Amino acid sequence: MDDLADLTAFLTVAREGGFRSAARAAGTSASRMGDAVRRLEARLGVRLLHRTTRSVTPTDAGARLLERITPALGEVRAALDVVNDFRDRPAGRLKLNVPTAVARLVLPRIVPPFLAKYPDICLEVTADERLIDVVADGFDAGIRYEDWLEKDMVAVPIGPRVQRYAAAASPAYLSRRGPPTHPRELLEHDCVRWRFTNGPLHPWEFERDGETIKVDPKGPLIVGFGGGTEFAVEASVAGSGIIYLFEDWLRPFIDRGELVPVLQPWWLSFPGPFLYYPGRRHLPTPLRAFVDFVKSTQL
Repeated sequence: MDDLADLTAFLTVAREGGFRSAARAAGTSASRMGDAVRRLEARLGVRLLHRTTRSVTPTDAGARLLERITPALGEVRAALDVVNDFRDRPAGRLKLNVPTAVARLVLPRIVPPFLAKYPDICLEVTADERLIDVVADGFDAGIRYEDWLEKDMVAVPIGPRVQRYAAAASPAYLSRRGPPTHPRELLEHDCVRWRFTNGPLHPWEFERDGETIKVDPKGPLIVGFGGGTEFAVEASVAGSGIIYLFEDWLRPFIDRGELVPVLQPWWLSFPGPFLYYPGRRHLPTPLRAFVDFVKSTQL
């Protein structure tokens, strides 16, 4: 079992790119992760990781070992999880990778009753805008919108089946600049613009009576979607410009009068998100419990 623990530690360090981040993912200390990797290297007689002050990367030997042990450790975990079927109630860790909007708008209605029903399951949620391979990155499942789903995955609807974007600005901004009456008029306004994971600026899409319009808005403030979303909303409330975001996110501010809707007939509706996971025969027990719970909430 020591070999298995050390191999698991090595896999986690390599996947996370460092001992500290691996320790956070594993719920232990960086020194213990380092000791495990050193024991493994000593037993094998080869160096498995290149270590610098900035990064940790596999050596050629480490990369070859990773290639072989990643699927093997997955099979071991699946075999051990079979024992869960004999417990009175499911237990174990469930790791999900989700967009920030899902963590903010969808999961708060699902996770508390799920954990209340299954108190022996530990749910770990990572909010991430990057498009990742959930399996390679050590997650049991992910949640994404339809256009961003990974191929060859089982997809289960989760949360509202229709969502909508909303455009809004503060009363002070609108009294100063006036409200736009058509999406193209946004080019004459200050808008809070979005960038996804260091990619291009995100265009705003509107729709009305079958007509779709895309606008590349202007404005002095650009915010990285995800960690900066709350700041963008507060900046709009403070009068920095027009924001275009999930309606559910802006609704409390609209209801309190801190933001005023604009271009409402043009707000774009889109399908809700999906929980997705590999289509293998044996699902880990915590994931199977979560899938069944999500399906029951969609009825």
